[in-house]
Amino acid sequence: MQAKYKPLFESIELLSGIALKNRIVMAPMTNFSSNPDGTVSDDEVKYYIRRSNGVGMVITACTYVTANGKGFHGEFAAHTDEMIPSLNRLASAIKEKGAKAVLQIFHAGRLAIPELVPGGEIVGASDIPAEGEDKPVPRSLNEEEIQSIVKDFGETTRRAIEAGFDGVEIHGANGYLVQQFFSPHSNTREDKWGGSLEKRLAFPLAVVEEVQKTVKEHAAKPFLVGYRFSPEEPETPGITMSETLYLVDALADKNLDYLHVSLMDFWSAARRGTEDTRPRIEMIKEHAAGKVPVIGVGSIYTADDAAKAMETGIPMIALGRELIIDPDWVEKVEQGREDEIVTKIDKNAQDELVIPDPLWNAIVNTPGWFPGAE
Repeated sequence: MQAKYKPLFESIELLSGIALKNRIVMAPMTNFSSNPDGTVSDDEVKYYIRRSNGVGMVITACTYVTANGKGFHGEFAAHTDEMIPSLNRLASAIKEKGAKAVLQIFHAGRLAIPELVPGGEIVGASDIPAEGEDKPVPRSLNEEEIQSIVKDFGETTRRAIEAGFDGVEIHGANGYLVQQFFSPHSNTREDKWGGSLEKRLAFPLAVVEEVQKTVKEHAAKPFLVGYRFSPEEPETPGITMSETLYLVDALADKNLDYLHVSLMDFWSAARRGTEDTRPRIEMIKEHAAGKVPVIGVGSIYTADDAAKAMETGIPMIALGRELIIDPDWVEKVEQGREDEIVTKIDKNAQDELVIPDPLWNAIVNTPGWFPGAE
């Protein structure tokens, strides 16, 4: 291995006591490949096995904590105890390859798909639809329902513990329910769950506290809790960079194991809310410094891309699309074969890459989503 890549392979111990063998994480990515009953499919398990050998930690695709929170076709479930054996199958497959297994938990909120949820009723922080054509108008959640969903995040965390996962990641990114409560676009409430910036933060923090309480009550060994968020929103009004940093400051005081930034480009600059011209990741790292490690992500394909990202002082790097394109990325860098890394999808390599049909179809039919898939 070249010396410049060695920082990628240093171990790291998180606050919970969970130790990762290296600094490389598989990012959570929806694969549309679960069984119709919400259980993890054989093809899905094989897909994760193919990618769990080298990384220090695998964060699964998101799973919904309540029946009305399902956001994708082919999404696996974790909202009932009947799903624990299915979850165990996934956790065991990842861990047997040497990676820590983390379950990403979420509620789609106003981005849920009507045909996939009970009665076709979409709910959200407020009755504001997402921007775009023919987006359904969600019903604003009432106080009892909000408290119930907070509890559901805790219950799904308990199932993750019982299923053998090493941790959970709260999905507070990409416009889903946790982010919807923090966003001035989707949250126009005037009660304790909305209005001021501080009140818009109430739901995300309630979820964090409920999840941590559940871990304290049910985990007999170290179990990590992470939180993923999107810095800024394109909508007006929407989350600005200054509000993102307010969120980071609040989360940094919550004794989380990590914060995970959702970015398409690691080096992207802020849209608004700051005069700072540095990449957003550097501002976020600065606010989290000394309190909680940050996972950076976004268009990292080559070993040099990863090494350059690590030079910012970011403790961990997540690879998303690149681990679909080349599941052997980590081993190639470790063995000094970084020149063999593939950075564009090979349209003839579905079987070799062990990519389930639904995900493969999404890749090859979505121009610009994957390098080489245009």
